[in-house]
Amino acid sequence: MSVAVETGTWQLDPARSTVGLQHKTMWGLVTVKGTFTGVTGEGEVGPDGSATGSITLTAASLDTKHTKRDTHLRSADFFDADRHPELTFVVRSATPGADGAVQIAGQLTVRGISRPQSFTARLAEASADAVTLTAEFTVDREHFGMGWNQMGMMRGRTSVTASLRFARAAS
Repeated sequence: MSVAVETGTWQLDPARSTVGLQHKTMWGLVTVKGTFTGVTGEGEVGPDGSATGSITLTAASLDTKHTKRDTHLRSADFFDADRHPELTFVVRSATPGADGAVQIAGQLTVRGISRPQSFTARLAEASADAVTLTAEFTVDREHFGMGWNQMGMMRGRTSVTASLRFARAAS
């Protein structure tokens, strides 16, 4: 990455960004997949190439293409969207590495519970006007108060995938 290209303020392009999740349910026989349609964010890249910023997801925007399931996921059993309308990830540091890798460290807040989260993102695109990062990491939903597990049918961790396109903010 060329530091001169990335230095400055960047805004997430929600029309060209996606954040999704998937979790095995029904005792591992079915994978539930969903996408958050409400996503916003911004970032600041310093002269040394490191970055900070935040991504915000609207909890009620999770769409799994199944209305009854989406309603349940928005309920107090899971995201509790009425009391906690947003999920946030605050990037404390994003440090470029070799071969397009970016080490991300930050704080994930879901249902008002914050936990540290680190992962490696990949630089998928970088130009003077746009930067796209892709990432995949897992989350233990029970760490965020989402322990609902009727008859033991939901086990394991939830996978989160993201493709985030940032455009240079107007000065």
